Amino acid sequence: MPRLLEGMESAKYRNLRSLLQWDRERAKATILRLQQDSKQIIEDIEDEMIRLHGFKWKIWTGFHAVPSMEHLHMHIISSDFISPSLKNKKHYNSFHPKLGFFLHLHDVLEWFEGDDEVYQSVSSNQSEALTRLTCVSKQMSRLPSSEYERLLKEDLSCWRCKVSQKNIPTLKAHLEVEWKREQEKAILHQKRKRVEEDEEDQDGEDKEKDDDTAKKQRVGGEEEGDH
Repeated sequence: MPRLLEGMESAKYRNLRSLLQWDRERAKATILRLQQDSKQIIEDIEDEMIRLHGFKWKIWTGFHAVPSMEHLHMHIISSDFISPSLKNKKHYNSFHPKLGFFLHLHDVLEWFEGDDEVYQSVSSNQSEALTRLTCVSKQMSRLPSSEYERLLKEDLSCWRCKVSQKNIPTLKAHLEVEWKREQEKAILHQKRKRVEEDEEDQDGEDKEKDDDTAKKQRVGGEEEGDH
């Protein structure tokens, strides 16, 4: 939840809907403050990823269209989806990056980029609008929760390859295979990069040696010429 400063009404920060009904610039400033506050957390998560698994992968920040808590908050979640905390379809679909229930921070910020007429318009199809990035913030305050909640009932599918899965255990097993494949590619890329850097360093050392040898030969030749 953002830190409430003097003059801020707590009712405005009940959720994303209530915030977007407020003054446009103040609403945007609040979301930007959340974004700024999240940077250190993301860095800490990435440091732990590298320490424990040898590479870092995508981290998403965003909001639930229908939040589970009655105060404005932003989620920070890694893209592997294999945590033991992920236990049911509703939970998975609520964070699915392409389904529409999870509103990515960068998408929400884009809602503020249009003119006032666009900012106040209402989309008739939220999921399609999110995909096209033409959705606008005022629709959040008007669209019934049921229009979002139905997305939680969508069939399970891998967010990476879209393959359908019959239940959470099979989905998580599939996602773990996908994640391990990503890990292998990342580590292989790191090894190749290190080899290339070592080769560049070696080439640089060899060039320095060649330059030193050529310089000594020139000096030696000049001394012989003086004699």
